[in-house]
Amino acid sequence: MQGTGHERGQETNDVVLLAAGVADLAVSTVSGALSAFRGLLRRADVAELADEGRQDIKARGRLALDRYAATSPPHMELLARHVTAVRGRGDV
Repeated sequence: MQGTGHERGQETNDVVLLAAGVADLAVSTVSGALSAFRGLLRRADVAELADEGRQDIKARGRLALDRYAATSPPHMELLARHVTAVRGRGDV
């Protein structure tokens, strides 16, 4: 059984409304992202902020690799390596 003209018209209307809603959401999301980006560019500490972001992403990467690694070194071994590295730099 085929739908009536009214049912097809309603389906078309629903598709148009959904498409318009998705387009509006995309525009508002992009607009918000651009505003945030412009705000970041106005900051005096952009290079420092970028470096902090890079460090945070690297730390997240380390955590992710540690989480999914087959085996991880024992905790005490990690501490011993850290102490050795610090002493080698003359920080202690």
